[in-house]
Amino acid sequence: MEKTGIVVCGAGGRMGRLIIQLAMENPGFVVTAGVETDSRLAGEVSSMGIRVVASLSDLSLCGNVVIDFTKPEATSEIIGICAEKRAGAVVGTTGLNKAQKDKVAEASEVIPVFFAPNMSLGVNLFMEVIRVASSLMKEYEAEISEIHHHFKKDAPSGTARKIAEIICETTGRRYEDVAKCGREGTGDARSRDEIGIHSLRIGDIVGEHSVYFGGRGEIMEFTHRCYNRESFASGALKAARFISGKKAGMYNMQDLIKEETKVC
Repeated sequence: MEKTGIVVCGAGGRMGRLIIQLAMENPGFVVTAGVETDSRLAGEVSSMGIRVVASLSDLSLCGNVVIDFTKPEATSEIIGICAEKRAGAVVGTTGLNKAQKDKVAEASEVIPVFFAPNMSLGVNLFMEVIRVASSLMKEYEAEISEIHHHFKKDAPSGTARKIAEIICETTGRRYEDVAKCGREGTGDARSRDEIGIHSLRIGDIVGEHSVYFGGRGEIMEFTHRCYNRESFASGALKAARFISGKKAGMYNMQDLIKEETKVC
């Protein structure tokens, strides 16, 4: 089996460490290096025997896929270096603003970029279920709730927003026109087109998303719960293998799912 070489940005973080651990357990991957700006780790060899550098620019990146789970401001720099050095990139960082997303899109013109608001294969299959459900229940009202640990800074989650965008796509609405993030005070009753999105930040919950469709006399509820970060790490590795050797372009979990189901 040909090995996929990876460089992990944010190597000292929870996701970075887990990605490295799973990659080292998988004979299909080789971890070339880790990147960590924390001065206590940069320039050292990690406890797992991986070389850690302070900047991605210190590496050649030849033949490697870069996996990024850092911060939005760091992602802009990382994706720029990947484009300059012609290395594919898997971007798992959430909370990117429009300018940062544009930077990722710009890089995809010269390198393969895998960009997804959630790297879990299960969550992305969940989204496909929501796509089918919303297309069949266009007349139903829709609400979304999401729960994450108290350290998560962005709200609503990228996954919740993506779910709302999927509902908008299948029902002919625009997210900017109908999304309602939380409610407060008094006023008009909700319109049928409105999509409520509600964010909870509590404890150490890794991630939970629920979608509700309400019609006359019935409510349908779809829920996905993530109990640990391994599903995200596994998905990131699948994404790295998927784009390795691909031509320049923007790829996502739907592309990966389509390719894998063709094989089945």
